[in-house]
Amino acid sequence: MTGHQLEVMGTAAVPGREETLARLLADVAKLDEVPLDSHFFNDLGADSLVMAHFCARVRKRPDLPSVSMRDIYRYPTISALSAAMVDGAPQGTAPGAPPVPAPDTRPRPPAEPTGRPHYVLCGLLQVLCYLGYACLLAVVTARGYDWISGGSGLLQAYLRSVVSGAVLLVVLCALPVIVKWLLIGRWKPQRIRVWSLLYVRFWLVKTLIRSSPVLLLAGSPLYPLYLRALGARIGRGVTFLSRNVPVCTDLLTIGDGTVVRKDSLINCYRAHDGVIETGPVTLGRDAVVSEATVLDIGSRLGDASQLGHASSLQTGQEVPDGEHWHGSPAQPTDAEFQPVEPARCGTLRRAVHGVLLLSAAVLVYVPLAVGCLDVLLSRILEGDTALEPVQTSPAGWAFYVDVLVVTAVIFACAVPAALVVLATVPRLLARFVTPGRTYPLFGFHHAVHRAILLLTNSRFLTRLFGDSTCIVHYLRWIGYDLSRVEQTGSNFGTRVKHESPFMSAIGTGTMVADGLSLMNADYSSTSFRLSRTAIGAHNFLGNRVAYPTRGRTGDNCLLATKVMVPVDGPVRHDVGLLGSPCFEIPRSVMRDSTFDELTNGNGLRRRLAAKNRHNAVTMAWFLFAGWLYFFCITLLFACAASLYPQWGTAAIALANALALPFTVLYFILVERAVTALHPPGPLFCSIYDRRFWRRERYWKVPSETYVQVLNGTPFKGFAWRLLGASVGTRLFDDGLSVTERGMVTIGDSCTFNAGSVVQPHSQEDATFKSDRSVIGSGCTLGVGAFVHYGVQVGDGAVLAADSFLMKGEVVPERARWAGNPARPALDGDGDGGEG
Repeated sequence: MTGHQLEVMGTAAVPGREETLARLLADVAKLDEVPLDSHFFNDLGADSLVMAHFCARVRKRPDLPSVSMRDIYRYPTISALSAAMVDGAPQGTAPGAPPVPAPDTRPRPPAEPTGRPHYVLCGLLQVLCYLGYACLLAVVTARGYDWISGGSGLLQAYLRSVVSGAVLLVVLCALPVIVKWLLIGRWKPQRIRVWSLLYVRFWLVKTLIRSSPVLLLAGSPLYPLYLRALGARIGRGVTFLSRNVPVCTDLLTIGDGTVVRKDSLINCYRAHDGVIETGPVTLGRDAVVSEATVLDIGSRLGDASQLGHASSLQTGQEVPDGEHWHGSPAQPTDAEFQPVEPARCGTLRRAVHGVLLLSAAVLVYVPLAVGCLDVLLSRILEGDTALEPVQTSPAGWAFYVDVLVVTAVIFACAVPAALVVLATVPRLLARFVTPGRTYPLFGFHHAVHRAILLLTNSRFLTRLFGDSTCIVHYLRWIGYDLSRVEQTGSNFGTRVKHESPFMSAIGTGTMVADGLSLMNADYSSTSFRLSRTAIGAHNFLGNRVAYPTRGRTGDNCLLATKVMVPVDGPVRHDVGLLGSPCFEIPRSVMRDSTFDELTNGNGLRRRLAAKNRHNAVTMAWFLFAGWLYFFCITLLFACAASLYPQWGTAAIALANALALPFTVLYFILVERAVTALHPPGPLFCSIYDRRFWRRERYWKVPSETYVQVLNGTPFKGFAWRLLGASVGTRLFDDGLSVTERGMVTIGDSCTFNAGSVVQPHSQEDATFKSDRSVIGSGCTLGVGAFVHYGVQVGDGAVLAADSFLMKGEVVPERARWAGNPARPALDGDGDGGEG
């Protein structure tokens, strides 16, 4: 987009422009008048939602320059904003930052068009692929179990379990590699129309790769070897910690000694306007890709260069050798993102670690799983759990009673047992790792650290206790330092993760919305070091914040959603931080303090007690829904096992095939039950309002992760409709997450990339705000893009990779926005794939 933009100028404002801007703001904010020198937030009481609407009104005026939210925070009065308006300056660009390279505008051959027959045929072929996979699993597991059961004695059964488990592991790991080379060969830059036959091949390879058990080995020396088997050019000594496995691996090049940290998205493909575009991603030698980053196709990181956390490289961006960049889109910086020194970690050490890892999986974990399954099914089928020992079958009521009793006992014992383990084992292991000391990877200390990480990051328990008073007790239980807790009943959301709970400190009065990731460990490709990660007192953290060990924030800070926490400069106090790279905004505004009186005083104890009672019922709902699902799935496979003597492998295959559709329908029914009387809608209320408590129940009880299994299929849009979303036809959804499904309207022929999010709500301190979001027809949300509440995206608009579209924004039709926070993109600023 070209046209009028903003920059700092010492010249006087254009005559009449101040008055025009003042009238527009007065109309939007419903004020009688707006003094030219009044501060938007401190004096006028405006908030970001009001100012987003003001920016939209300004953009509709052809006689006025375009204004972004970054400009509003930078020039917070009418007079300052008007004086900064000149023609032709890049919007929101940091001083001295080079322009983002222009996109490749060379003509591209159009992708083969597809119609409704292709759409239907694609769905049918995907169903057949799923059924074939279910049958393959049934054959392998049934043959293995028959062979194991034929053994005499415990030792022989164990040895056969090891062999059978090893075969199953090899089949599941080798299948994606074999299918990739048979159906695709080598990936090359190309355009694939979704729903075409070529797309079906692409989807099958992508689905098999991302369902492989090798993903559990992320961060191990075996992971780069697997990527090489898939065709990636991986150098020696590469450490890849992200579980988001690349798909078009032949287009990925990683040089020697490079480290890729967790939650990074490097897909080597993207979707735009109903077309899959594959392209190269190149990481040089000794490069660093920090946590929560996005690298779009056509990006390059030079030798010994670094990309900071919560940052992105857009198409065409290249980081020169030895430079450090951060932000979204990335720009140069002097900050250091790999503070840990390297250690000796040679090929032999990596090889030994890989062998030990595989040995543990084959010799311990697989036989243990087989043994537990054998005990569970044998007790159910023999009928000696609750009744007298008689052989049971699905035709008898005793069979169902036994399944109910067994699953209830297991489920009831699982949570207390897990809490006991979490209170003891990680604390014992933590004695072997000294904070502040650098250790080589893939040794004893690294294995201990990984064990602590895996044990203490329990998604189930965090979801169970999150958004309630119990979460602070749970986090303390596993090792967090929470100082003196000011209980709010919503101190943390349902998703909090860390590298080490014993290195995590949260100050008094701090609240966290959801999605906090504490980066307690710093990594190089050969070493790691644990460090204390401390967040100050009386902070509020928005959604999806990655907080590094050297975060430069202190007390009373607002860390907005997807903010890049600074690691250099002065320690920030009493301010808000927004964007990537971050800039300062007001800590709070008048609207967010509407309900402050409810957070203190004599009534707080009464309101908190009422919230606790409501949350206790919500937790009971969550446990009951989880147990009922466990009961039904166990019953399904117990029936298959009991019918196996008569039906053979077909019984197991049928159970495998029914598991996914049952899961989808079950959790859709659970969500509908939760929202039957009180469906989610626009809200502006306190966290002590019963309507907010109902929203917390909606977030907790129904699972939403199952929907991601349908990524890239025509069935995803159908599932969204069943969940209450208003979705148009021919939706292509490669990984969208929606927090409130019934509050989103999606037009026809939209394209959503992996990791994209639509979140129709926001919480700031004790105030909750929620409104509907509308995405027009033909829109594209880039990889990792985040859309907030109350937004309107016009038809045909594009939101670039890793963008953050703030609350209340209005994106015009066929516009292209990029950045964090998102703003109208200049030529080359976050290529959306046009041309």
